[in-house]
Amino acid sequence: MSDEQHVLSILVEDRPGVLSRIAGLFSGRGFNIESLCVANAAQEGISRITLVTWADSVIIEQIIKQLHKLINVVKVNDLTEAPAVFREMALIKVSAKPEFRAEILRIVDIFRCKVVDVSAEHYTVEVTGDQGKIAALLDLLKPMGIKEVARTGITALSRENKNGH
Repeated sequence: MSDEQHVLSILVEDRPGVLSRIAGLFSGRGFNIESLCVANAAQEGISRITLVTWADSVIIEQIIKQLHKLINVVKVNDLTEAPAVFREMALIKVSAKPEFRAEILRIVDIFRCKVVDVSAEHYTVEVTGDQGKIAALLDLLKPMGIKEVARTGITALSRENKNGH
């Protein structure tokens, strides 16, 4: 079996130390957390952790079982194969030399992004989409001179099936 990317959606009680225990579970087994996105969920007192890691399916199954055993963990879903919506947001600061400005604005328009900050030397672009969209945008902006990139990591929600569940 080979490692593949897994996106875990973990609902937890909003309590101090919960995130640390979850991160410890991964580091204690030698697994890297590729991205981590945490925020309040719809239910008061509950937070959603979206965690991305690489492992084979047998290991992920073991990790999910161990996550269920942690105090304050309410629910764990592996969204990797499930119908789900995946998004990431990135801020990209790109050099805005006069000869590149029009091209940057064309690219921003094509990718349905926004220029959220302008200076004499840089544009800061905001993009939301899947990892492929962000990678493609970065590839197109790279020749113009990317100065900085900040990414949120993946956030995800499962899709509801046709009967509303």
